[in-house]
Amino acid sequence: MDLADAHSDLLMELVYFRAEDKPFASRWLPKLEAGGVQLQVCALFSDDPDLPELALRKALLGVAEFDRAVAENPSVIAVRSAADLDAALAPGRRGLMLSIEGMEPLGYDPGLIDVFCSLGVRMASLTWNRRNPFADGVAEAPAGGLSQIGRSLVDRMAGLPIAFDLAHANEGTFYEVLERTLDRPVLVSHALCRALVDIPRNLTDDQGRAIAERDGVVGLMALPFVVHESESTIARLIDHVDHLAQTVGVRHICLGGDFARQLERSGAFGAAAVAAATEIEGLAGPEDYPRLVEALSDRGYSDDDVGAIGSENLLRVLRRTLRD
Repeated sequence: MDLADAHSDLLMELVYFRAEDKPFASRWLPKLEAGGVQLQVCALFSDDPDLPELALRKALLGVAEFDRAVAENPSVIAVRSAADLDAALAPGRRGLMLSIEGMEPLGYDPGLIDVFCSLGVRMASLTWNRRNPFADGVAEAPAGGLSQIGRSLVDRMAGLPIAFDLAHANEGTFYEVLERTLDRPVLVSHALCRALVDIPRNLTDDQGRAIAERDGVVGLMALPFVVHESESTIARLIDHVDHLAQTVGVRHICLGGDFARQLERSGAFGAAAVAAATEIEGLAGPEDYPRLVEALSDRGYSDDDVGAIGSENLLRVLRRTLRD
């Protein structure tokens, strides 16, 4: 089964390992192939709200590694248009799409989103966890929202082929963006259900319904702290699928694994400790997605349901985003 995943931090790893020969081909392409991931959205992440020049540099290094991955691997297509998406879904091909996770690289200039759009960004979230010049993230009080320049940025983005990603947005930002963007494509690329794990990083049922009302999707984030307080298993992840299916419907669920752990293992922490904190048992990366597919079937989801969750729902939102 061909799959599509709405969020990965693999570009951070490619930047870290950029001195290697063909790091995407050695570190990530085999994982995507093994997991059947036909389309992978790759996030540019720079958590440097007080150092916009550094954030911009990190983001541009990520763009460079994205372009390098495409250039060094003839089967891989950079997805910037509807035609690119069709080409990426052809047999023997694979697509990568750029997203941006938090607007720190823009500094205080909403106009720079045009530059990132020209570089290929087709999905964007305003925040990571913290407040930045444009909006409040989930680490802030729920009542916060967009700043004045944040509203200018949202209005500017609404005219671009970029989907609004509300992952990491606090509730004020979340609802203000929905209200301000009318019928533009929206999604939450990686999160789970607050009804099952009550942390700000997960969505309330009302937030899930608000995304569904806009025909958006919620990406299944496969990290332990959002899945369960103590049991990090595929079965507990599927509990969130069950809850979403009951509250918003299967049509509004997609994959958004948030995988990229090799970089963390290369640091000061031991591999076992990092794995325990960052991996679901049996679902360490995209290469393990077949286990999730099998588990969904075993839970009673039909082939049509699994196909919708695996790729069709996300592709529907992206097709509304992309231009010819």
